[in-house]
Amino acid sequence: MKNEILRLLENNSRLSAQDIAVMIGQEVADVEAAIKEMERNQVICGYNTLINWDHMDCNEVVTALIEVKVTPQRGEGFDRVAERLYHFKEVKSVYLMSGGFDFTVIIEGKTMKEVALFVGQKLAPLESVLSTATHFVLKKYKDYGVVFEKEKKDERMIVSP
Repeated sequence: MKNEILRLLENNSRLSAQDIAVMIGQEVADVEAAIKEMERNQVICGYNTLINWDHMDCNEVVTALIEVKVTPQRGEGFDRVAERLYHFKEVKSVYLMSGGFDFTVIIEGKTMKEVALFVGQKLAPLESVLSTATHFVLKKYKDYGVVFEKEKKDERMIVSP
């Protein structure tokens, strides 16, 4: 039951316990209890709204993905470095990676300059950071399973002589 609840909430966090109960064939009280337990145990860590900022004129948001190579801290590995990274208010996500770099850090700023200043003044100077590579998001097509702009089809009728 919990897996079904989680899958439904992951796709639409606005579903009510009553809606979920109907969809999975359970009692509303059981669904509410399961959700509260999963929130308490931090299985459900929050509820977010996914916004397509490109449709808003007033709020320009620049998103950047930063590859970060670090020296892990003795006795604490990458965890201490990750903690330093995720405490910055600009940082939206931090992922430990395999491959050519150690962390992917996703940040948001108002301008490209603001993002560049964050990297140059806050991120790169950290003692354990060896190098960074910043990639700016130019356009989002799909995020967290949601397609932002569906392909527009030419719906004109074909006319031939």
